[in-house]
Amino acid sequence: MEVTQMELSARRVRVADLLELTKPRITLMVLITTLVGFYLAGADGLRFFLLANTLIGTGLVAAGASALNQYVERELDARMHRTRNRPLPDGRLLPNDALVFSSVISIAGVVYLMVFVNVLTGVLGLLTLTAYIFIYTPLKTRTTLCTLVGAFPGAAPPMMGWTAVRGEIDAVAVSLFAILFLWQMPHFFAIAWACAEDYVRGGFRVDSRGEKTSRQIILYGCALIPVSLLPTMLGVTGMVYVVGAILLGFVYLGYGFAVAVFRSNTHAQRLLRISVLYLPALLALMMLDKV
Repeated sequence: MEVTQMELSARRVRVADLLELTKPRITLMVLITTLVGFYLAGADGLRFFLLANTLIGTGLVAAGASALNQYVERELDARMHRTRNRPLPDGRLLPNDALVFSSVISIAGVVYLMVFVNVLTGVLGLLTLTAYIFIYTPLKTRTTLCTLVGAFPGAAPPMMGWTAVRGEIDAVAVSLFAILFLWQMPHFFAIAWACAEDYVRGGFRVDSRGEKTSRQIILYGCALIPVSLLPTMLGVTGMVYVVGAILLGFVYLGYGFAVAVFRSNTHAQRLLRISVLYLPALLALMMLDKV
């Protein structure tokens, strides 16, 4: 039977909507941090076949987690201006279709990692997925501690890249986890500050504007500077990285101080922008100055 142009267009829209469920930009960042962990762990150059398998499996898990999150929060997303045009609240996808799609790619990602990478990396992927969907997501409407909890699964990808090569969790893997964990906190607080009214509209419990959030931004920004030096202290990166990490850390902290002092949406948005520049710059330094 001949497929009409209208049917082809509908299929393209459906594929695009399924892709949107996976939050491609976030999945890309997950893959980049996984790549960095993988690269730092390798002593004899990149093992491209293993790298490809690691990125495929991790990408499927990350994409599935994002899609499952949108399925669970579809009714809350419909209340918020920033999310109401997503495929599920907008009605472009049926909930059951989204659930099947997200479940299949999530399970496939975990199994893929266990079979083609190693069991430890697969277990980390499973724990990350479980924590994100069954702990972090429900907590978002119950307590402001959800931000802290959500940073744990968010910090796992570089550790997974490391374990894919080394097959163990050691001090370096933990240091990569800690860097990403601490980076996320001011990043998330900046989003919550800038979108405070929208989060209230959606029924989410997040730290938004005020003295408490200001203190936490400064606290985590200060902690990030010494922790970001751990890769060099553990013999993975050199002194160029140290200098760059310190400079980047103080720039990030400076924008955090501006939010704490001025307490405005404008400064929160600036902190958010600098946060998405800080992390790629720091990761690039790690890779360029690998010992």
